Amino acid sequence: MAEVTRTGTPTISTPFPGKEHFIVGLKAGEAIAGGDALYIKSDGLLWKATGAAANAAAQCVGFAAMAASVGESVSAARGVMIGYGPNVSGTPTAAGAPLYLSGTVAGGLADAASTGGTTPIAYAVGDGRIFAKSNW
Repeated sequence: MAEVTRTGTPTISTPFPGKEHFIVGLKAGEAIAGGDALYIKSDGLLWKATGAAANAAAQCVGFAAMAASVGESVSAARGVMIGYGPNVSGTPTAAGAPLYLSGTVAGGLADAASTGGTTPIAYAVGDGRIFAKSNW
């Protein structure tokens, strides 16, 4: 399994995504970077999702639309294209390659399933972007 490395600051590249593509009104429970896979913890805050175990933290609700510090408002986007850098690096560089929740990097993606990340949550588009969905 190879981790997918983000280059630069991931940003939403879907032109004019509708409100149905965002979960808004929640705050960050930890420091979150743009493009991090997120889940809603029982405290009602957004935290980095992880596939280390088959539990609530593996339920990705979307990807951070932008960076947020602890306690700041953050939106989780899904069903959108996210620019992950000039090239999505790591093993999955071919368009259509499925990406899974990483079992080792919180908020990250990998090219193979992990214990908790058993279904794809994104797909490589092949031009440095990913199609971000969720498994929720």
